[in-house]
This record gives sequence, C-alpha cells and structure tokens, in this order.
Amino acid sequence: MSYIGSLDQGTSSTRFMIFDKAGRVVGQHQLEHRQILPNAGWVEHDAFEIWQRAQDVIAGALKQADLLGSDLVGIGITNQRETIAIWDKKTGHPLSNAIVWQDTRTGDFLSALTPEQCKTITFKTGLAIAPYFSGSKINWLINNVPAIQSAIIDGRALVGTIDSWLLWNLSGGVRGGVHATDVTNASRTLLMNLETLSWDEELLKIFSVPIEILPEIRSSSEIYAYTDPAGPFGTSIPIAGILGDQQAAMVGQVCFDRGESKTTYGTGNFALLNTGTEIVRSKNGLLT
Repeated sequence: MSYIGSLDQGTSSTRFMIFDKAGRVVGQHQLEHRQILPNAGWVEHDAFEIWQRAQDVIAGALKQADLLGSDLVGIGITNQRETIAIWDKKTGHPLSNAIVWQDTRTGDFLSALTPEQCKTITFKTGLAIAPYFSGSKINWLINNVPAIQSAIIDGRALVGTIDSWLLWNLSGGVRGGVHATDVTNASRTLLMNLETLSWDEELLKIFSVPIEILPEIRSSSEIYAYTDPAGPFGTSIPIAGILGDQQAAMVGQVCFDRGESKTTYGTGNFALLNTGTEIVRSKNGLLT
C-alpha cells in the first residue's frame, strides 16, 4: 500500500502525519518548540530547533505506523505564515532567530513609510501595512544583525518563510538544497505582486531587500524537490506540495468554489473566503 505524508509546522509545534489511500491517519507525531520573547512585542523561534523537531516527528510517525520512508509516495508541507528565517547556505546554520508573525518590533519602520509608499504596497500586495507580514521583518534583520549583513555581501545568505527553510533542509541543505516557496507564502511577505505572482522590484526597494537572497516562487502543487537520502526519510521521495497553513485549511475544508469560506481557530482566528480567480480588492480594509 502507498502512503502520503504531511509536515505541519505551526506557531507552537511541529507535526507529521501519514495517510493511507482512504485518507485514514496511520501514524502521527507532534512536538512543541520554544517561544522566545526577548523584549516586549518581540516573538522569536529558533529555526534550527524547528528543523530538529521536524526530523524527530517524521521519525516518530514512521515508527508509530511501522513504515519506512520508502513506503511514502510523496510529502507536502504546510506552515505558519509570515515567520521569517535567514540562514547561511554554506554552513546551513541560521544567522539569527526567526522573527515570528506575531512580532511587532517593526512598527516604527512602517509608520515612517510615505502615504504613496503605503498606497503602492497595499495595491500591489492586497495586504495591510502591518508588522505582521514578512517584508519589514527581513528589513529589520538585515539592518540589525551584522552576521546577516556580512553573509549578504559574501553571497551566503538565504531568506525564507518556514516552508522554504524546511524544503531547503529536506532536499539536502548544504548539499544542494532547493531554495523555493509557494505563492501562498510569498503573498504574505509584502514583497510579491499579486498580478504577476513574482517578487516586485518597487516593493523590494521600499523594504531594501536584495532579490538574490529570496526563494524562487512556485505554484502550490508541483514537485519542488526530492528528499535527501541522508535526511530523516532515508530515501528520495518527492516533496510535492506547499501551502501556508490557512490556505491549506481551505483545501482541507474543500472550499474550492467561489463564495465558499472557512474559519480556523488556532493560535489566532483566521477567516478566508474564496473569491475566484480574479483579484477582488476590498474597499473595507479586508486583505486580498
């Protein structure tokens, strides 16, 4: 029998689940990670700890199901969105703690943006001007962590949301890991243009983010890479899908048609509505 695996990396824990062809859960394992709170309004995670937890839950679920990695036909990744990590592609080590979506330290930077810049950002991204999103977090890390500045100059720095960090490690890390993300995660950075589904030069300039350190944006459903046989699966299997956690919940609730919506109660409360294939810009402060 063939199985598929789902790696769910959330704000407070990481979980791996294995499903059979009928959609039944045959194995799962979940572990929490630390919440690092160095200052008021600051929330950080240790990206290396998250990677360790990912390896441990994969091993735990396979053991519970009495399966080998080779029994899986593919895996997918879903993740906490907006949380940003920057790492050294030569050593594989994070260059700082990851800044979590809940973190509000970049409020002053965003308050200093001009009205024209705010208008440009909102129109191109469909998002609000808020420290919640990744762009200002990347800007803060570049400007406040000397190790990141040096790594960018030396061409060693890679940045990404947690899906990118996990994908890079699962596909080999320093041994040729793939640096990519999907459109749902990229759309939450304040750096992706909703119309082109690509990194936007004007937005990158506003946030002073060099495009060279960003992951390639891909669709949510495709084979991104194959797992490294030296990794937790012990074999090469396709990593065939990535979705931000709230969009993944939409798929899980089968909200495939325009007008269908879901609400998820987790670390926060998130309501999403399927507006179809055309961009619908809110006139009342909702995100697009």
